[in-house]
Amino acid sequence: MIIGIGSDLCDIDRISNTLERFGERFTHRIFTEGERVRSERRAARAPSYARRFAAKEACAKALGTGMSRGVFWRDMEVVNLPGGQPTMRLTGGAQKRLKAILPTGHRAVVHVSLTDDPPMAQAFVIIEAVPE
Repeated sequence: MIIGIGSDLCDIDRISNTLERFGERFTHRIFTEGERVRSERRAARAPSYARRFAAKEACAKALGTGMSRGVFWRDMEVVNLPGGQPTMRLTGGAQKRLKAILPTGHRAVVHVSLTDDPPMAQAFVIIEAVPE
């Protein structure tokens, strides 16, 4: 059963300008260490950061909170499954919110789709409750 859906568009140029202007102050406030390492390895780092930024926004929408009620940027991390498929690792307030909306006897599966077509990056997040 689907318990949350979120989507977001992000302007890659806006992220690029923010990276130039604020650098680590921006990346350390918004992204986890794993996300920073992954994005910094790329030749085109702005689209990578933009996809992850969009995923965090989409995830916050799927949780039903947006960036409020104890859900913070680094509580949501884009990670990849062994086959490369993206998903989200939730901690802190995001994990607490997920537990609150998850029906008893179910576990959460977070589906993530990321794409970019400059100047835009896009993410979709679907949170599914699967019976245990």
